[in-house]
Amino acid sequence: MSADPGVTPDRSALIAALGVTIDPELLELALTHRSWAYENGGVANNERLEFLGDSILGQAVTVMLYSSYPDLDEGELAKRRASLVSAVALAEVARGIGLGDHLKLGKGEELTGGRGKSSILADTVEALIGAAYLDCGGDEATALVLRLIDPLLADPARFGAAMDPKTSLQELVASLGRTAPVYEVVDAGPDHSKVFTATVVVDGEGIATGTGTSKKQAEMAAALSAWTALSARTA
Repeated sequence: MSADPGVTPDRSALIAALGVTIDPELLELALTHRSWAYENGGVANNERLEFLGDSILGQAVTVMLYSSYPDLDEGELAKRRASLVSAVALAEVARGIGLGDHLKLGKGEELTGGRGKSSILADTVEALIGAAYLDCGGDEATALVLRLIDPLLADPARFGAAMDPKTSLQELVASLGRTAPVYEVVDAGPDHSKVFTATVVVDGEGIATGTGTSKKQAEMAAALSAWTALSARTA
C-alpha cells in the first residue's frame, strides 16, 4: 500500500544500510516517486535529486576505477563504469539494502509491482546519493557510492554478470548443457511511459523476469535475475 502522508515511516533499517544519516525531510524527498507526489497534491518528488545523484555517482565510480585499475585502458574503464552505473546494477544494489520497502509510490505503481521495478529502484538510489551530497557533503556522498557498489566489486562473478548479464547468462546456461535463453518481452502503458517486462525462458522453463523502461533494459534485468537464480541452483 502507498504510504499515508500523515505518518512518518521508520527508516532506521534503511539508514543503517546506507551508513549515513540524511536529514529526515530530505530522505523522504529522495524516496518520493513522481506517482506518489501526483496523488498527494503535486508535492515535490525525487527527480531533481536523481539528476544530482547521477552526476555524483558517475564521478565517484570514474575516480575509483581510474585509481584501482591502473593497467586498464580507456575503453575498458568506460565499459566497467557503464556497467556499475547502469540501471541493472543500481537495482541490484537497491535490492541488497531493501530499498523497495521504503519507496513512496502511488497506487498505480503499487498495483503494477513498482517496488520491484529496476528503473524505479535505480532512480531512487541516485536520488539518495544526491540527498547525501546536499546534507552531508561531497566526501560523504562519494563514500556512500563506494559502499553501495562494493558488493558488486567484492564478488567477481557478480561483477562480471552485472557488466554483461546476457552474455554471462548465455555462458552459464551453456556450461549446464541447456539450450540458449530466449527472451519474451511484453509492454504496458502509454507510448510516452511504457514499461517493458522480459521473461527469460530456458528449455521451456521461465527462469526469471525483469522490468525496464526499454526492451533492452528489461532483458538485462531479467538476465541478471536468471543468472543469480541459476547460479544459486548450482552452488
